[in-house]
Amino acid sequence: MAKKGNRVQVIMECTEHKTSGMPGTSRYITTKNKKNSPERLELKKFNPVLKKVTLHKEIK
Repeated sequence: MAKKGNRVQVIMECTEHKTSGMPGTSRYITTKNKKNSPERLELKKFNPVLKKVTLHKEIK
């Protein structure tokens, strides 16, 4: 049976890592409620490659 509700899984990707030129990516998977927050999610998460907290944005 499928779950009912508005919660969907989203992938968060680091914005600073792309511009740094270092290999690899920093990604996190989380869930959000599409009904309450239809816009793209932005959270500060830890980037293990850069070893600091950076802004992660939702990607499609």
